[in-house]
Order: sequence, then structure tokens, then C-alpha cells
Amino acid sequence: MDNTIYIVLGVLIVVYLAISITNRNKAKRRKSKKFMEDYKRKREEE
Repeated sequence: MDNTIYIVLGVLIVVYLAISITNRNKAKRRKSKKFMEDYKRKREEE
């Protein structure tokens, strides 16, 4: 039971790496397609 803290920390590191890799892939995919290419901002009425 002395190694419990290391097991918990190892699992947390693996989960963090998995989430960061998926986020990086989603960001690349979002940049690769021309995101909001034809978006035109509405002019603010003053």
C-alpha cells in the first residue's frame, strides 16, 4: 500500500496526456479548415 500515491499520480498523468493530445488534434483540425471563412461581422448601429 506504500505505492498507492505513485499509482494515483501515474493514472492522473496518463489522463492528462490523453486529454492534451485530443485537444491538440482538435485545434489542428479547426485551423486546417478555413474556420468561419465567410463570416462578416454586423456593423454596430450608433
